[in-house]
Amino acid sequence: MSHVVFFEKPGCLTNAKQKAALRALGHELQVRDLLAEPWTAERLRGFFGDLPMADWVNPTAPRLRAGEIDIAVLDEDHLLAAMLDDPLLIRRPLIETGAGRQCGFDDGPLLRALGVLPDAEVDIQACSRARSHVDTDPRCEPAEGVR
Repeated sequence: MSHVVFFEKPGCLTNAKQKAALRALGHELQVRDLLAEPWTAERLRGFFGDLPMADWVNPTAPRLRAGEIDIAVLDEDHLLAAMLDDPLLIRRPLIETGAGRQCGFDDGPLLRALGVLPDAEVDIQACSRARSHVDTDPRCEPAEGVR
């Protein structure tokens, strides 16, 4: 199939499911640590395309949950600077192939080009961690609706 660069948060169960889905389709993955990657604003910006800025951000990042950052008041440059300072703010995974780049694992042109079809019964975008883990590990982001 194709070569996919997959930027993940190491140890993320959801990223593990996403990688498994891509590998099951025959894709070769080059997995990289999103948190350790030497990002630049320009390079990072390329993964967001036409998405609204709110969709660039991991909505369950610890600094957002703590109210330390209000993305609604940031312009593009300041949001990118915040993401460079704290990569946990970056919505993941970031995916790069010959067909393009994207953030997140939502249905769209890039995932469809890779053969990933939507399945209403399987959500491989939401956090897989249980509430108990989220409550004991401040670095983990809860699944949507879990607080």
